[in-house]
Amino acid sequence: MVFNLPKVAGVKRMAAGVAAGALLLTTLPMAAVQAEPAVSSTISALPDFTQVVAETENSVVNIRTTEAVPVRRSPGGPGGDPSDLFRWFFGPDFMPPGFGPQGPQGQGPQVQPHDKSQQPGPKERTVPRGIGSGFILSSDGYILTNNHVVDNSNGIFVTMTSGKEYKAKVIGTDARTDIALLKIDATGLKPLTIGDSDKLRKGQWVLAIGSPFGLDSTVTAGIVSAINRDTGDYLPFIQTDVAVNPGNSGGPLINLQGQVVGINSQIISRSGGFMGISLAIPIDEVMRVVDQLKAHGKVTRGRIGVQITEVQDDVAKALGLGTAHGALVSSVDPDGPAAKAGVHAGDVITSFNGHEIKHMTDLPRLVGATKPDTDATIQVWRKGKSLDLKTQVGELDTKVATASEPSAPAKDSSDRLGLVVKALPAEAKSDQGVLVAQAEGAAAESGIEPGDIILRVNNTDITSPAQYEKVVKELDKSNPVVLLVSRDQQSQWVIVKLR
Repeated sequence: MVFNLPKVAGVKRMAAGVAAGALLLTTLPMAAVQAEPAVSSTISALPDFTQVVAETENSVVNIRTTEAVPVRRSPGGPGGDPSDLFRWFFGPDFMPPGFGPQGPQGQGPQVQPHDKSQQPGPKERTVPRGIGSGFILSSDGYILTNNHVVDNSNGIFVTMTSGKEYKAKVIGTDARTDIALLKIDATGLKPLTIGDSDKLRKGQWVLAIGSPFGLDSTVTAGIVSAINRDTGDYLPFIQTDVAVNPGNSGGPLINLQGQVVGINSQIISRSGGFMGISLAIPIDEVMRVVDQLKAHGKVTRGRIGVQITEVQDDVAKALGLGTAHGALVSSVDPDGPAAKAGVHAGDVITSFNGHEIKHMTDLPRLVGATKPDTDATIQVWRKGKSLDLKTQVGELDTKVATASEPSAPAKDSSDRLGLVVKALPAEAKSDQGVLVAQAEGAAAESGIEPGDIILRVNNTDITSPAQYEKVVKELDKSNPVVLLVSRDQQSQWVIVKLR
């Protein structure tokens, strides 16, 4: 065997006599025989993708798109008015010297006065725009791909592995999840089987089939590197090391059972090409969008009217939450469903409709997937207690109001935290909180600025400067203080260490 050859050579070089050589040669085959089963078992453990590819690749399609670009007529070019060249430089009403209605001195070509109404308008020509991938969703011609593959195109063409091409129309798109549902005029197609992306595990083998750089029906393989990868897009991406390049977008991510578990959508790259990290949209998220696109051509999402941030570990400990989890409410839309349910800035939302919020980005996904006008339960952590609040989910289309910036106050002596506070102005129309007039020392180092509003100190609501002063005087300097601070209608817990 290949890895036994160096051993044989080494043994021969060290052999001192014929007897020793004969002894080694008689024992060597047995060692080789004993090594073979381990090697064979290793080889047999490697997956064979040929059957999966044979069953799925004909359901993967190539998608090319076109776009219209404006074209300007070349002045003085073929078929153009010779005087257009002059008008190009000197304006639309310019007439060459000596030219009149009958030409120069009654001779030569006749040049008519420039008539704007008879000039042709801007022309357009269709040019290739891009290439992507997709796959057959149903036998009657529904095709799935990425929104960014077909966005801003004026023509979409779907090509099968057989070479047959169809012109496609867009049924609906969703930019937030980067999904597009297309339809071609065809029947009897073979759709891919939809799998369950929730069952994916790290280390599991997966395949990508698509058209990288226009090379259609290209197969690449790898493993699931991570699940629920958050990239800031509120999507729980599947991260893989499957080679995905431009042109793979919209193609399927397939498990060894031949089921679609995701749609290849993005790569993380410094060069523009594959560098070992590919991201796919989980098929469970995709199918929730597809159902709405089929029915309405668009996606309607739920909203509760809160803005949220991550729960930091030190904040979680200060609030008695234990481990850092949930979504910290930084502001509440006063007219939104959450405000009507009693959610406050500074609350930590730990569960929505019975689903635990492990990370901040879990909440927008769960709320967005909830049908508007549906009753829901929001579980919040407030002042060391867990509360269940009832609400009715609204529709995601309302903007959160912004606040004006307060004026800077006069200099004064600061308290133990390094703050000088005063009562809120009358126009604030609130009986909770005090306005920071001056910030220095520990508070300033923690990021508190003049104009901020202190809503809560640890678990005590602040209602007036006098009450705030009393609470601060009673603080234990051996423990960090956590302040709920509002700035521009965004609230955040801030840790301040007393000196």
